[in-house]
Amino acid sequence: MLITKGVYTIMRHSHLALCALFAAVLLLGSSLAARADSVPRMSTEELKSRLGDAALTVLDVRADWDWNQSAEKITGAERVNPAAVDEWAGNYPKARTLVLYCS
Repeated sequence: MLITKGVYTIMRHSHLALCALFAAVLLLGSSLAARADSVPRMSTEELKSRLGDAALTVLDVRADWDWNQSAEKITGAERVNPAAVDEWAGNYPKARTLVLYCS
C-alpha cells in the first residue's frame, strides 16, 4: 500500500509539473507572438525608396541554403548569421533602422 501511495504522489506531482510547464510554454508563446506583432513592418516599396539612406541597414538573415540558392539579393544588404544574433546585434546604433530580410 505504501508503494502504491508513493507512486500516486509522484505521478500527481509529475502531472502538476507538466501542467505548469505547459502553461508556461503557452504564456511564453503568446508573449513572443505579441512582441512579433509589435515589430514595425516595411513594405517593399518603402524599402526601395529608402535604399541608400545612411540611417538604414538591411540585414540578410536568410538560411545559408536559401541565400546560396538565390539569384536575387538586395544591393547593399549585409549578410549575417541568423543563429548568431548575439554576435552582431550590438554592432548597430539603436537609432539606426534595421531591416531584417528573411525571404
